[in-house]
Amino acid sequence: MPALLDDVRFAFQPLFNLNTGGVVAVEALARPRDGSVQDLLQAAFQAGLLTNADVGLACRAVRSAADFDLMLPLHVNLLAITVADRPDVLSPLYGALRDARRSPDSIVIEVGEPYSRANRARLARGLKTLRNNGFRVALDCVGEGDVPLGLLTSAAPDFIKLDREIVRTLPDDAARCALVRSLVHLGEYTGGQVVAEGVETEAQLTYLRKLGVGHAQGNMLAPPQRRPAVNARIAPEAVTETGEIRRNAGPRVTDFLHPATTLPEHATSEEVREVLASQPTVTGVVLVDDEGRPKWSVDRNRFLLAVTGPYGHALHAKREAARLADKPHIIGTEASALDLLDVVAHANRERTNDDLIVVDHNERCMGVVRVADVVRGVAELKVEQAAALSPLTRLPGSDALAKEVDRRIEVGEIFAVSWLDVDSFKQVNDTVGFAAGDDLIREIGHDLADLANAFPGVQVGHVGGDDFLILAGLDETVPLSARLLDKPYTAEGRHITLSLATLICAAGSVGSYREVSRLLAPVKEHAKSLAGSSWVMGRPGSERRDVLRGVAQRAVS
Repeated sequence: MPALLDDVRFAFQPLFNLNTGGVVAVEALARPRDGSVQDLLQAAFQAGLLTNADVGLACRAVRSAADFDLMLPLHVNLLAITVADRPDVLSPLYGALRDARRSPDSIVIEVGEPYSRANRARLARGLKTLRNNGFRVALDCVGEGDVPLGLLTSAAPDFIKLDREIVRTLPDDAARCALVRSLVHLGEYTGGQVVAEGVETEAQLTYLRKLGVGHAQGNMLAPPQRRPAVNARIAPEAVTETGEIRRNAGPRVTDFLHPATTLPEHATSEEVREVLASQPTVTGVVLVDDEGRPKWSVDRNRFLLAVTGPYGHALHAKREAARLADKPHIIGTEASALDLLDVVAHANRERTNDDLIVVDHNERCMGVVRVADVVRGVAELKVEQAAALSPLTRLPGSDALAKEVDRRIEVGEIFAVSWLDVDSFKQVNDTVGFAAGDDLIREIGHDLADLANAFPGVQVGHVGGDDFLILAGLDETVPLSARLLDKPYTAEGRHITLSLATLICAAGSVGSYREVSRLLAPVKEHAKSLAGSSWVMGRPGSERRDVLRGVAQRAVS
């Protein structure tokens, strides 16, 4: 088996955070002298040594990275059938980590196809063992490979890696765009970061950002190189259109994650100084215990001020750096950027610019977040959101609602779209004045916002004048609409009625927001023809309309 691996070298390709523009990890890619990795593994399979060769490549990847003293997380590849094998098969990998002085939590195991040849139960146990031993996990080849869909939820991978064939067709293939959007949405619930492989064009990169993909690698960004390009950068984009795609308000702290520079908690001041001197872009060092849990945070500026002052080196060099450190500011991976700013707001004044350390559910260090990145990102998000809001009601406008309707269509949700307006609103303005009309619109907007808060999954928008849109699930539509129409509205004592038109959209029944608006128009016209506050419900492809409220004009005495 060693003979198979003798001529294998490694190249390293950076993974970029698309929000910050910086390198957050590197992937080790095997480069045999002759043929491809697949050829090598096929030869190992024929010799009955596939698992051994696979683990051997991972070990060589770790040792090759050690030649460059990488402080970044390292992605190494293992086949799904290797992970599903006996636990002792991976013993050499732990030896390689010891030799390279790396901890498992600095390694991301990229599990690759074929998945269909791996026993599902053993694969699940293998993934759990990796996690329990400190490794992070990525599922590779998602979209084109044979990754079981159930594994994306049951394994809750730290990273979901889009196959390059999916990325290659963006943004022209609408179905694959919908697939990527769905995976991003899934990752929001499972805590997984979506990584795009094989990014080759600006159009792909722009659209991936639009879809909410947070990490990417590809030759356009930085090709694989013998010496890792850890200082490479791309143009950052702290906030893209993802704020409109996501259901949760604002970005998560993991969108701004930088790799943590770590040392053991008992490291000396001289060891910390050497790291800071060799890496001028590092803003601080995290001192961690044997389990990778942060114990101390060393801020670059305060530390260097102490050790470079008069007698600083003599006083501190050989002593533990913890003497010049602070208790770390810690935040979980599920926290939002606004949660982070709340932590900063309650910090001591001299520490408001300190990096925050992001930890997983086992309190292990996952990386750091720089306050300046988050402040910039949240500010840009707020400006973008404010520009999209109605100045009268502070509700989102038609663009935001259009994106959400299209998202629900693409993922195959069943939902209802309701169009609400005020009957004879021009007469309200003409008789009691436009100020009273504005007050009425504000009141309806406020009530809709309250209803959206009361019913999870409901989104509302003010699309112009006296027109509002409501997006809801089927279970929410009836109680929400009833509460809205039951309330009496007046403008300067004048009784006001409302018209509500609802379209029930089953999966595949509509193709776009534009089609929804067109199909709603005759339903709304029907509702407007009724006396009193009215509600009419229709369905795409059917002429039938159900009158749930309102009376035909001719029936009014």
